[in-house]
Amino acid sequence: MKDWSIKVQQSGTSFWSARDVRERKILLLAVLFIAAVLIYLALVAPALKGRAQLRATLPQLHEQVAQMQALSNDASRLSAPAPVNRMEMSNDMLASALSAHGLKAASLNISGATAQLQLKSVSFGQTLAFLEQIQQTAQISVDAAKISALNKTDMIDASFTLHQSEQP
Repeated sequence: MKDWSIKVQQSGTSFWSARDVRERKILLLAVLFIAAVLIYLALVAPALKGRAQLRATLPQLHEQVAQMQALSNDASRLSAPAPVNRMEMSNDMLASALSAHGLKAASLNISGATAQLQLKSVSFGQTLAFLEQIQQTAQISVDAAKISALNKTDMIDASFTLHQSEQP
């Protein structure tokens, strides 16, 4: 490897020394010109081409960003929970919700935002549907529950303490 590099260096030196001053200047300018062209082709031209492409596509990209922001705003508005018109807890409201599910209260006592409800020989599935409905429509939750299974399938005796949240 050293022999080869020494031979190349010697042949280059002999070639350069065989030239007069004018030829050396011309060769040096030619090498500089070729180096400048190669640098331009390898570094500057791709950068200029990319810059021109960016200028051409930038307005379209700005438009797409604006559309995406508008869609994002629409999606956030749609995902926000809808205001709920909550029904106040009353004997009539609870009785109508019970009857809508085919249930009848053995006893129902309301005191402010709390209610005591007793059900006898009712369907467990209908009771769950009733509780889900009043939770969604009136924001009434179960504070305490006592459920006893009966000998018949899906039949229970239940006692609930219900509470309506203060938030509308």
